[in-house]
Amino acid sequence: MSDKGISIALATICLFLIVALLPALAGTNPLLQRAEGAQTLKEEVITYNHGDAVLEGYLVYEESVKDKRPGVIIIHEWMGLSEYEKMRARQIAELGYVAFAADIYGKGVRPKNADEAAQLAGKFRSDRNLLRGRGQAALSVLQNHPLVDPERIATMGYCFGGGASLELARSGAPIRGAISFHGNLDTPNPDDAKNIKGSILVLHGADDPMVPMEQVIAFQEEMRSANVDWQMIFYGNTVHSFTNPKSGNNPEIGVAYNPISDRRSFEAMKAFFNEIFAK
Repeated sequence: MSDKGISIALATICLFLIVALLPALAGTNPLLQRAEGAQTLKEEVITYNHGDAVLEGYLVYEESVKDKRPGVIIIHEWMGLSEYEKMRARQIAELGYVAFAADIYGKGVRPKNADEAAQLAGKFRSDRNLLRGRGQAALSVLQNHPLVDPERIATMGYCFGGGASLELARSGAPIRGAISFHGNLDTPNPDDAKNIKGSILVLHGADDPMVPMEQVIAFQEEMRSANVDWQMIFYGNTVHSFTNPKSGNNPEIGVAYNPISDRRSFEAMKAFFNEIFAK
């Protein structure tokens, strides 16, 4: 075969391999996956209520699919509902779920700095019934959505939202599961764990200084005493807020992004959803 013929043959083989590998690449490369899903994602701003409080969440789902599917609540960090949680909601929607980024604080209520965030988060952490009520209001949004199977709903959250998701489960809400990403684990009424109807997954930085080991041990005992279906995954060399790139890269201050733990925890989340929604 001539040099020209060899070149043509090699080019043909390369083209074939590229075409063959595109589906796999799209499944493993988040950028390709988002670009593909973004063409049919439906995004909506949802105004809803909890008592007299007006809340404003973000709903997103794959528009081309008309069948009912599981729903997932995403609860925000202590800075309130932001683009970060909306990005996570889009990722969840691309997995085939209806995703609802909930608003715990209220429409237009967004802290401007860490001091305001601590004050707002503290308000809800000191009143767990109020916190649970806001979670239940978000649950109602998904339960009443025409594309959601109301029997297959889960909640997940980050930092403050992780603790809020656990509190929604402790309230006895009819959810399949709750996930906490680097969230607080404490509760004023550990006996409420007996109300949990679904499974629990905690994804935790092994070196997180914001959640002392005493709190971790107390949480584990709480789950055991109530015979809850629970699991807890620790990520080594990982501190608080490890899933958010805005957390910076200095673990010495106790808060830092860890891309490896971020990826691993997201895969653990996917496996958890596959399991609980298949029941």
